[in-house]
Amino acid sequence: MKSPSDFIGNSPMARRDVSQFDRGDVSFIIVAGAMVSFMIPGLAFLYSGLARRKSALSLIWAVTASNAVCIFQWYLWGYSLAFSPTATNGFIGNLANFGLMNVLSNPSPGSPLIPALLYSFYQMEFACVTVGIFMGGIAERGRVLPAMIFIFLWMTLVYCPLACWAWNINGWGFKWGVLDYAGGGPVEIGSGVGGLAYAWILGRRQEKELVNFRPHNVSMVNLGTFILWFGWLGFNGGSAFGANLRAIMAIWNSMLAAAFGGVIWCLLDYRLERKYSMVGFCSGTIAGLVAATPASGYIQPWAAVVMGTVTSAVCNYATKFKFFFKIDDALDLFAEHAVGGIIGLLTNGLFASHAIIALDGVNTNIKGGWVDHNYKQLYIQFAYVCAVCTYTFVVTAIIAKAIDMVPGLHLRTTPEGETLGLDEVEIGEFANDYIEVRRDYSDWTALGNLISERVSLPTTDTSTGSDHHEQPYLQQKAHHVCMEESNLETISEKCVEAPTEDGVAE
Repeated sequence: MKSPSDFIGNSPMARRDVSQFDRGDVSFIIVAGAMVSFMIPGLAFLYSGLARRKSALSLIWAVTASNAVCIFQWYLWGYSLAFSPTATNGFIGNLANFGLMNVLSNPSPGSPLIPALLYSFYQMEFACVTVGIFMGGIAERGRVLPAMIFIFLWMTLVYCPLACWAWNINGWGFKWGVLDYAGGGPVEIGSGVGGLAYAWILGRRQEKELVNFRPHNVSMVNLGTFILWFGWLGFNGGSAFGANLRAIMAIWNSMLAAAFGGVIWCLLDYRLERKYSMVGFCSGTIAGLVAATPASGYIQPWAAVVMGTVTSAVCNYATKFKFFFKIDDALDLFAEHAVGGIIGLLTNGLFASHAIIALDGVNTNIKGGWVDHNYKQLYIQFAYVCAVCTYTFVVTAIIAKAIDMVPGLHLRTTPEGETLGLDEVEIGEFANDYIEVRRDYSDWTALGNLISERVSLPTTDTSTGSDHHEQPYLQQKAHHVCMEESNLETISEKCVEAPTEDGVAE
């Protein structure tokens, strides 16, 4: 009987030597990638909780579907455009690894500690998180189908070049010495500035939708935040590409920045409302994690405390920028992700330490920032920030406007759809149904008249004595039946007078 190796024969796969990779490192990155993948439902729950109830499910759908689009794009040509090592233009990769061709057990282009196939999977999860964050830009008024088409093009024309700049061995940022540990440019600025540009093309929500706006489910906000925090440990810890001390340091720095960020934001909100805001605490936690993304693998723990504190305060005040720009950034993507990513990148120019970078045993020749007397690092970081912000905003706006001009692919829903909610007009399902307004769902939608028929009760006394006791108290004279309009955020009631026993309403 032939063994499996006989069927493989002398194929290239049979000749692969995988002994050069430590199985502990490989296992660690597999788990870290799975943790990053878990950030996708975290984003979905966070966005759903922050939105109004009538558009809560549409954001869950958008984050979920964008994940699928991103996986396809990354498999098709995204990985090749970002990381193909044979491209030398410094701006974007080529199609040498189209469809994951020649991506197997060779050392990855990002680290010799893991194989290229594992590296491609791990980096794909980074891209999926980025587009998931981006989906916050469509909140409460963006159509989902055009958004999916946009995401495929945006991944190709924006994210892949940004990833190439910072992480490809031939990228101009990599060669220049830019310090971007886990994605301050491609992930955070890409999603934050890109989301701002998309929201600018979409336009502001109707003014009545901006009155008394508040999250519909703060518990979901908290749940999503802690799922993100958990996944972020794989995001930042795994970016050391091995089970080493640098990974542990990145995890510690992420924890410290998140904790201090949450406390500072909450205290800043308390000074205004004299309330300990749960949404504020979650916002500060995320701001700290965002700043830790580009910096956690470069800085000492004391610098992470400083960074988390400063980032939370600056991001808190940055939420006012959207009023200055007159852009309806509903979920504050720019204030949280773009500003937080910028601060993290600039922190590297000041506090990046060679001693921390060398903990992985691979990057032993990379200089730090000002603490290592490498004073030019700060302007390198600043120039990189300017390039990423400018390119992302301009190209994102062009792609969004071009799609919006295609008949049938308008990015924004109708004013009526915005009033009714995207769950009704785009998804046809709802995140929460609080009351049963009809016995069968098909008998009622928010599009129809909520009170299309009068309440009818038996007009003849044919019931037994026990039935008398089971008759609802609606038969009482002058009693009113009240129904809630589900498409209004503030409770609005319409009352129908219940008929009396002779069938005539009082």
